[in-house]
Amino acid sequence: MQAAITDVDPFDLPEWLGTRDVVWRAEAGLRTGHHVRGRLTTGDDAGEPAEIVCDFLAVDEAYPAPVVDDATRLRVHQAWRHGQVVLGNLDTADGPRMVLAVPGTGFGPDLVLDGLGRLARAVGAHAERYAALLRLSR
Repeated sequence: MQAAITDVDPFDLPEWLGTRDVVWRAEAGLRTGHHVRGRLTTGDDAGEPAEIVCDFLAVDEAYPAPVVDDATRLRVHQAWRHGQVVLGNLDTADGPRMVLAVPGTGFGPDLVLDGLGRLARAVGAHAERYAALLRLSR
């Protein structure tokens, strides 16, 4: 079954994503497939710790079935070409999860860092304030 991504407006996200140091923490290894679960967290000296769910979704995986429909895949590729990232909610068995939808079939450190930099830009933050804690194994 193809996933349906419901757009999220970056301006509807918590303010701390644009004003504080943020770390994306992977909950599983990058080699787990086209959907890597994670969380955006902050715990710097500027205020109370906070976190929100934020996964990465590679939209070009097509086996055993396409991850998303063709229109969504096209929109993700167009946004990426223009230096942006598609941000949305994805319905999962655990309930809705926010995702950064990116081109590709899997993830490496460069793609994750690029996606986070584009998210930072979308919320008005400097990319230097974003970091990633990656898990490399399955």
